[in-house]
Amino acid sequence: MEKDILFMKKALNEAKKAYQIGEIPIGAVIVKDGKIIARGYNKREKANMSTAHAEMVCIDKACKKLGTWRLSGCTLYVTLEPCPMCTGAIINSRIPKVVFGASDTKSGACGGFCDLSKSNILNHSFEVTSSILEKECKNILDDFFKDLRKKVHN
Repeated sequence: MEKDILFMKKALNEAKKAYQIGEIPIGAVIVKDGKIIARGYNKREKANMSTAHAEMVCIDKACKKLGTWRLSGCTLYVTLEPCPMCTGAIINSRIPKVVFGASDTKSGACGGFCDLSKSNILNHSFEVTSSILEKECKNILDDFFKDLRKKVHN
């Protein structure tokens, strides 16, 4: 639990980077053998790419760092529950464990809206730990959307 909190704080640091550039503040880190090998944050608006979610950015960096598409032995830490697209990338990259902060009942695919993490019809399943620094992960999202509404109404 202690290491999950430590690495979730690192993912929150990535979310803060997204917030600073006007992106929805979601951050992620991938850890292997106790060390962060990749970091990422949401870049959809800046990159004009619907696939530039924090998890996708992070997975891409980890694959390049390790020189393989298989991320066996890695753990993905992300501030918001992964969506179906990101969960598909987790499955395809063979990540064995995902730790997330805030649940997403509208589009989360690791138990919030649906659960693809334990599907017996897909070629890979993975362990999920949720609610790590949940309050902090929710707060940064809530603050972002409050600020956005203020800007729209002014």
